[in-house]
Amino acid sequence: MTMDKKIAKLQRISHPLEGEEDLGLLVDFLSDSRLVLLGEASHGTHEYYTWRTAISKRLITDHGFNFIAVEGDWPDFYRVSRYVKHYTENGDAVQVLREFNRWPTWMWANWEMEAFVNWLFEHNARVPSLERVGIYGLDVYSLWESMEAIIDYLMVHEPSLLPAAKRALGCFEPFGDEKGLAYARSMRRFMPKTCENEVVTLLRDIKQRAASFNTDIEASLNMEQNAHIAKNAESYYRSMVSVNQNSWNLRDGHMMETLQRLLHFHGPDSKAIVWEHNTHVGDARATDMVLEGSVNVGQLVREHHSGLNPKIVGFGSYMGTVVAGAEWGAPMRNMHVPQAVPGSWESLMHRTGKGNQLVFMHDLAQDPMFKDPIPHRAIGVVYHPKYEQLGNYVPSIMPKRYDAFIHIDTTEAVHPMTMFVDRSQLPETYPWAF
Repeated sequence: MTMDKKIAKLQRISHPLEGEEDLGLLVDFLSDSRLVLLGEASHGTHEYYTWRTAISKRLITDHGFNFIAVEGDWPDFYRVSRYVKHYTENGDAVQVLREFNRWPTWMWANWEMEAFVNWLFEHNARVPSLERVGIYGLDVYSLWESMEAIIDYLMVHEPSLLPAAKRALGCFEPFGDEKGLAYARSMRRFMPKTCENEVVTLLRDIKQRAASFNTDIEASLNMEQNAHIAKNAESYYRSMVSVNQNSWNLRDGHMMETLQRLLHFHGPDSKAIVWEHNTHVGDARATDMVLEGSVNVGQLVREHHSGLNPKIVGFGSYMGTVVAGAEWGAPMRNMHVPQAVPGSWESLMHRTGKGNQLVFMHDLAQDPMFKDPIPHRAIGVVYHPKYEQLGNYVPSIMPKRYDAFIHIDTTEAVHPMTMFVDRSQLPETYPWAF
């Protein structure tokens, strides 16, 4: 009986969401925020990209949002940002995105993302250079790429720091092509040497010389961020084998610090949009993550930046298809996403019979029917559909986890660049990104 009452309540308060013209209520709701976090329930779903694109375009053009920060590597997205902000005339969106070579490549090297990059490039061509919107990576994984970017830059612009940079890079070189994972395994074998001192020294030296890196407006930011990545990535990989450290918290802490650095760089009145998985943007305190002492970006934003009036939008679907791998590093596959389990959030939304819909969580916040945790699906880059009931549902107090939620009843897999795509055959939502 309670289940039926929940469905009836959701049916009354939810808003239909069939086309871009239905976003007005949500965009108005988000417009008074300076920090909008847009989630996704997987890293391989077409609709999550296109709806985030449609929302972001409205926030940029109608409400002056300054940049987008995503769950991706800094060096890769620095190249994208240089392209969309017209710092370089070389290449095009396809060429820039095809340079993403870290697994899972489909997460950003996809045709949905190419369409948004094209739109951002064209938008920036119409505004003054200081008002151009960039897109930046928040993640911590790019240890080697960041070290190599530092050395390439110093060779030309600041040779005096090259010895420190080469010492730091040289410390990691014995760990071979697997890089961070090999470094982590070396800790498991109780090797006493770490590279912590080398990267901390390099970060200190770069911060002291930061002013000299201003060959253009973002060069100093890029150098300092790569140095922070080197330091934090070393700690992250070391923590993977430590019983006393939480690698999840190190990663989300790094992403939060990077977001703060970007807000500071863009000025005291800057406005940011964040694209990350629901597990990073949905407040961890409303899930069972809190039992493990885990925090995430959504929680940290609410705790430390309430003055920015942050708003969190979650995404999910009832069934469909998704791109994922059977294990880490495995070939990507188009996988079937089964119907959500009975009693889950996705099942309740589906049973309203309203299809694609939008829910504002303030409409549920005072309702005792929604005060307890409910299963909420989360799909990662590694996915096993037939076993999803065992590990893909996160107990969540939904009105506390998000400020709003977009439910897409049936979703399609994202379209990776490695697969040939006849753009005329892409779903109707695809043109929104242009």
